[in-house]
Amino acid sequence: MALFITDQCINCDVCEPECPNDAIYQGEIIFEIESSKCTECIGHFEKEQCVVICPIDCILVDPNNTETETQLRGKFELLTEQTYDPLTIQTGLICPSSENL
Repeated sequence: MALFITDQCINCDVCEPECPNDAIYQGEIIFEIESSKCTECIGHFEKEQCVVICPIDCILVDPNNTETETQLRGKFELLTEQTYDPLTIQTGLICPSSENL
């Protein structure tokens, strides 16, 4: 299942840089998620990074784009041209600012 951003979004811009698939973009009014690029961070992280970092919890599972975990793994492989390997998945939220410390 892809995720979507509700109209409660406050355009704080913290979710966009966290998406490893560049699926989040500034829409006309609020940030939006391109469902064809969203893997719910499968293949990258244990948890959906945008959901973890969103300060108002406005990112939900999109009921109009239901996908199994197997389908999301396949999408990860297609987008990244890498083989899904659960041993390489990162745990926790990686904060870009911490890389500069």
